[in-house]
Amino acid sequence: MKRSGRLTPPGAFSRRQFSAMSLGGLAAFAASPLMMRAAHAAGTEIAFWGTGTLDIGDAWAQTQSDIGLSVNFTDNGNDPGPIVARLVAGNANAVYDLSGLQGGAEKELAKQGAIVPWDTSKIANWDKVWQWAKDIPYLTDNGQQIGIPCVVNADSIIYRKDKLGLVDSYGVIFDPKLKGRVAMEDAWINSAIFAAIYLKGAENAPINDPGNLTEDELGLVMEFLIKHKRDGQFRTFWNGWEQGVQLVADEEVDAMTGWEPIVLEGQRRGLDVAYAEPVEGYEGWGNNLLLHKGAVDRGLGDAAHQLANWIYDGFYGAQLALSRGYVVPSDKNTEWAAGNLETAGADQVKSVVDHVAKKFSGKVYWQNTRPDNFQLYEEWWQKLRNS
Repeated sequence: MKRSGRLTPPGAFSRRQFSAMSLGGLAAFAASPLMMRAAHAAGTEIAFWGTGTLDIGDAWAQTQSDIGLSVNFTDNGNDPGPIVARLVAGNANAVYDLSGLQGGAEKELAKQGAIVPWDTSKIANWDKVWQWAKDIPYLTDNGQQIGIPCVVNADSIIYRKDKLGLVDSYGVIFDPKLKGRVAMEDAWINSAIFAAIYLKGAENAPINDPGNLTEDELGLVMEFLIKHKRDGQFRTFWNGWEQGVQLVADEEVDAMTGWEPIVLEGQRRGLDVAYAEPVEGYEGWGNNLLLHKGAVDRGLGDAAHQLANWIYDGFYGAQLALSRGYVVPSDKNTEWAAGNLETAGADQVKSVVDHVAKKFSGKVYWQNTRPDNFQLYEEWWQKLRNS
């Protein structure tokens, strides 16, 4: 028998679910920590501050029927600098209970006392989480589980298949024949590593780990990007989900580095866009769940563990597989889909899971939002913006 849990069709996701909350909404939300603490006192609501693509909109209602908790999701903007600052020195710990954040900042946040370790013995589905996902860098420190994997994927190149044929190299982004018809994201956490992967794999540049560049390696990569920017290679450095989708939908570019959900959205709009399997390798990433110290102080530690267990239970993973092409690294996704969806939906979930697993069977370089020289990354990126 099919469970009554509602699964939103892929095409039904609204712009709101992919966009940042308005500044006015954020201000009102952030300005009322006392109100939030009062709401938390009942122990029925978890305030989840995560990357926008982790949101499942109205489908969060399933947590109420499954585990008796409601989830209030707010987009954190996915920029690690401001997120870390608000957790350590701002009011985020007073307002939110969990973060969903790209991996790299966990040790810094733990050292500052902004997050606390998870107790995986309270997460019954932990044994269903893929071992390689448990082994992702950044998740442990001194034997403590300071983060747990929420979703995983590996990024590469979005391209117009009808115009370019098969693309299998980051070289398309730097091809002078496509001058003014390519783009990269205005974020070093993605664009610097893409350029480093290309230079290491295709140009034999002396780069060890594209996700954690030394000072000399970073200089090499950034001078390369600055030169191409000055030459007019890039139409733009895009910022945010909406602009990324719009570049593809308006046919402003033929290729760009970016996120796989943009490909899915382009395909839903009838465009012949595809996601490349680059010979140089993928940029792997994990968006990880972080337990805020404030949540534990408010007595919501056990409720947060309940939610984490629910995230691994299958429903949430099926939602993200169908809407984003992302995978919660748990065996429960396909199990849940097989028992609760019609054949077509279950097959689609399995296809997404298999697709992502295949990426990680090849060459992958891990994204790192807090590399050793991250402040130097920030300085170099500002030079690129000003060039």
